[in-house]
Amino acid sequence: MHDPRPERYLRTAVILGALAVLLVPAARGNSDWFGFLPLWLLGMPLAAWWSVAGFPLPRAATALPRRRRAQARRVTFRMR
Repeated sequence: MHDPRPERYLRTAVILGALAVLLVPAARGNSDWFGFLPLWLLGMPLAAWWSVAGFPLPRAATALPRRRRAQARRVTFRMR
């Protein structure tokens, strides 16, 4: 059984980061130390949450059938 605390903390960080980006205009800008603030307030917690969840892919992406394509053939040239 896995520990649910990291997922809860990351979910909270994503919610707080989204609220900060939406409600605080300064959180939408750049910082000299951190760079683009929405990346750190929203993007990085979302990526961490996705990694804690085990990198699940959407069902539509995993259910698509692969098309069978003809394999390329090597052509040999003869010198005359």
